[in-house]
Amino acid sequence: MYRKILPLSRTVKVGHNSICRHASSAVCPRICIVGAGPAGFYTAQYILKHLDNSDIDIVEKLPVPFGLVRFGVAPDHPEVKNVINTFTKTAENPRVRFLGNLSLGKDFTLQDLRERYHAVLLTYGAEHDNTLGIPNETLPNVLSAREFVAWYNGLPGFENLNPDLSGKSLTLLGQGNVAVDIARIVLSNVDELKKTDITDYALEALSRSKIETVHLVGRRGPLQAAFTIKELREMLKLSNCITRWRADDFDHVEESIPNLPRPRKRITELMVKSLSEQEQNANAQPGRHFRPIFFRSPVKFVGSDKVEAVEFVVNKLMDGRAIPTEQRETIPTDLVCRSIGYRAISVDDHINFDERKGCVNNSGGRVLKRNLTGSDQTIDDIEDKYEPGLYASGWLATGPTGVILTTMNNSFGVADLLCRDFKANTIRLNGSRPGLDLTGRPYVSWNGWKAIDNEEIRRGEARGKPREKLTSIETMLQIASNASNA
Repeated sequence: MYRKILPLSRTVKVGHNSICRHASSAVCPRICIVGAGPAGFYTAQYILKHLDNSDIDIVEKLPVPFGLVRFGVAPDHPEVKNVINTFTKTAENPRVRFLGNLSLGKDFTLQDLRERYHAVLLTYGAEHDNTLGIPNETLPNVLSAREFVAWYNGLPGFENLNPDLSGKSLTLLGQGNVAVDIARIVLSNVDELKKTDITDYALEALSRSKIETVHLVGRRGPLQAAFTIKELREMLKLSNCITRWRADDFDHVEESIPNLPRPRKRITELMVKSLSEQEQNANAQPGRHFRPIFFRSPVKFVGSDKVEAVEFVVNKLMDGRAIPTEQRETIPTDLVCRSIGYRAISVDDHINFDERKGCVNNSGGRVLKRNLTGSDQTIDDIEDKYEPGLYASGWLATGPTGVILTTMNNSFGVADLLCRDFKANTIRLNGSRPGLDLTGRPYVSWNGWKAIDNEEIRRGEARGKPREKLTSIETMLQIASNASNA
C-alpha cells in the first residue's frame, strides 16, 4: 500500500529503536538494500538464507520493483521474466520490507542509511548512457538503445519518446543482445507483439512503422560479435525478414572455426551457415532485411535537421583490437540507436565513485575508503581499507556487463562477504538500528505494489495481453494508496 507512516504490525519497538521484526529480544542485523532490481533481490535472497535473524529493507526509487527484469528484458522474452516469481518470494518473507518511491540522494542520504542500519548495500544499477563523442550526436533521431528499450518497456518518463519510425532504415551501433533485441522488435510482426506486455503506445507506433532495413554495426569482426547464439537464432527465424551478411566480412573466418572454444564455435558456424544459405537464395527478397556489418566504427553523424547517414571508418583487427584505417564508408539511415553500454552515476556525495569507469570504487563488493586510514597505505586490513558495513553489487559495482545470471553470481558473492563480515564481527552489532525514518515520506509498500500489479494484469486481460504496464507514477501512487492494510 501507499503509506506515510511506518507500519507497526511487523516491528517490535524498544524506545526509539526497533529490534527484530520477528519479535526476538536479541539485536538483529539490520540491512538496507538500495535498488529493487536483480542485484538487490539476489543479495536479499542470499542474506535471508545465510544470515539468521537479519532484517532487510529494500528501498527503490520507483513505486514498482524488479528493475531491468521489468524494464530491460524484451517483451517477447517472457521466460526470462520468470525470475520475478523468485524475487516475489523473497519480498514476501516476513524479514523483508519493500519501500518503493524513495530515492537515495533525494529522500535520504547515504549517511542517514549508515547511521540507521548496520549494513548498506548499493545495488541501484546503471541508468545513464555511454556516448560516442562524435560530430552531430545530438541530432534528432540519434537515440540510445536504453531510451528505445525504456520506451517500449514502459519505464516512466519515456512514454513520450516517440521515435520517428517513418523512414525506411534503422542503424544500430553496437552488436550486443540489447541491440539485437531492438532489431527484432522493430522487424517483428506486430500481431506477434500483441501477445506480449509491450506498451500499447509502442505497439501502435510499431504498427505504423515504415522501417524495412535494420543495420547492426560493430567495430570488430564476426569472431568478436557480442550477441549470443539464442538471439541470433531468433533473428534468423524471424518471419518475413531475411538476414543479409557481407561476404567480405567473413574472409578466413571458416578456417578458424576448428580452433574456437565451443560457444564461439557454435555461433560462428551458425553465421557461416546463414551466409552460405544467403548465397544460395540470392533472389529471395522479402520485405524486411536484417544486415549485420562488421569492422566499422562511427566517426560522424551526417545531417542538419535530422540524421541522414552515418560515416564510418573501416577497421582492421590487430591482436583482437579494432584499428582504424584510411578507408571510410557512409551508410544512409533514417534513425540511429547507440548501443554502446550504460554507466552508473553517483547519487550521493558520500559514495566513493569512479567517474571514469562509471561505477563505485570497490574490491569484490566491499566499498573502498577514499583514503586509507592505516599507517601502511597498502594495508589489507578490512577496517583500514574498506568502509565498514558498506557494499555494492550488480552493474553499479562491476559496470554493465553480462546477463541476469552474471548479476546473480556477483550478488551472491557480495552477499556472502557481508554475511561473513557480520559473523566475524567486522560489522559490530553494537545496539539495534531504527531503520529509515518514514514519517511524512510517502512510500509504496509490497501491498501497494500488488495493487498496481493487479491493475496492470486487469488492463492487460482486456487487451488480450499478460499485462498493460502503467507509466504514470501519479496513477501508480493513487492505486497503491487504495490498497488494503492486510
